[in-house]
Amino acid sequence: MSQELKTGILLVNLGTPDSPSTSDVRKYLREFLMDPRVIDIPFINRFLLINLIIAPLRGPKSAKLYKTIWNEKGSPLLHYTRRQAELLQTSLGSNYQVEFAMRYQSPSLESVLEKFKKPVYKKIIVLPLFPQYASASTGSVHEKVMDIVSGWQVVPEIKFINSFCDHPGFIQTFSKIGKSLSPESFDHILFSFHGLPERQIKKADAFGECLGNSCCETFTEKNAYCYRAQCFQTAGKIAETLNIPKDRYTICFQSRLGKDPWIKPYSDFVIKERAEKGDKKLLVFAPAFTSDCLETIHEIGVEYHELFREHGGDEVLLVPSLNDDADWIEAMKDLVLK
Repeated sequence: MSQELKTGILLVNLGTPDSPSTSDVRKYLREFLMDPRVIDIPFINRFLLINLIIAPLRGPKSAKLYKTIWNEKGSPLLHYTRRQAELLQTSLGSNYQVEFAMRYQSPSLESVLEKFKKPVYKKIIVLPLFPQYASASTGSVHEKVMDIVSGWQVVPEIKFINSFCDHPGFIQTFSKIGKSLSPESFDHILFSFHGLPERQIKKADAFGECLGNSCCETFTEKNAYCYRAQCFQTAGKIAETLNIPKDRYTICFQSRLGKDPWIKPYSDFVIKERAEKGDKKLLVFAPAFTSDCLETIHEIGVEYHELFREHGGDEVLLVPSLNDDADWIEAMKDLVLK
């Protein structure tokens, strides 16, 4: 009897240093930030910026921060991405082969896709673990996968999942986790998403309407691939599920790098403003991330908490990410089986 062909499932997250050592963090930063989709400036400018300024100067600082979140299981992002793959494999069964990779560092896309190269897979489904589409994240994953498989003798059917910013299972799971923290007991709620340079938003705008006249607040065919609009869609759906009125929450953007304008409002500015208005307790969702990582655990959970207290507030509480929540695994299953 001939062997039935399997479907390969590839989960892809951004990446993490192999260890919190300065050398490994620098190696990670170089690979990550040299991606022209991440820092979209001419090659020579990018090369000099990364290798002469960012990696040498930020490497030691970032290494100290990674050490604060590293635990006996290693990097939280790596641990939870691995767990998601393991649990999804159990849920899908033997007709599927679930693997995970990182866009930068280990396990690399090259090494993991090699497992799917044997002609026993009728289809490969690629699920980048970024709920909202951006060229710098999902787009980079798609490009790298296509570049790798272009050299294969046998290229199976490949399906790319572009985004899941308003997928019901994704929204319901984040809402469930947030509800367990009693959002009504906080003075204000933030939805903090990873930021992007404004120029990258404008590059993806085919109609010349981005970043003006509240264009992101209504999700339409025109802005369906606008990262900021997808963030607004995610936040609005979670708020609707939890019955949070619009005047009780703010959508903002974190983790900006450099002096170029990034999409606004900036999360750290909003944190200070809420403290100065007299708020004492803030609850922060970070629904651009499907696993807790440096940007959630430290930037929000530690840095923003300290910033809020410095300006008169008492507490910033992070809503944990989806991580290995059973409902999130079911949502991923629904995404890949659609």
